[in-house]
Amino acid sequence: MEIFIYTKYFILSPKKSEEEFLKVVDLKSLNTFHRWERTQEYKNLLLLLLESKVANDFDEIYRVVTDKAKEGDEKSIRLFLSMQKDIQSNAKLAAQTFTSVEDEEDSEDDDLDLS
Repeated sequence: MEIFIYTKYFILSPKKSEEEFLKVVDLKSLNTFHRWERTQEYKNLLLLLLESKVANDFDEIYRVVTDKAKEGDEKSIRLFLSMQKDIQSNAKLAAQTFTSVEDEEDSEDDDLDLS
């Protein structure tokens, strides 16, 4: 977790040289970061970041397509209808995910006596 915080700091801060960054994180080389970048944890975090970016891009594209479809552009109308089907399908999957999580939470018995 500490490495992630440092990486986030490095990414969000104004550009720093490698030497400046190493001084901030109190390390002599980037080897620790290079090793971490080969771990499954890093790959999972990277996939979450990319998934977030795709969702933001999808939202922007959806707005553009919707606007053009409202203007009567036939290709945009077809694309809009196709996107709607995909959105509905993904919404059903999301609803199932949330339902299964709620079911798991309801089935947990913590033996807590509230009387």
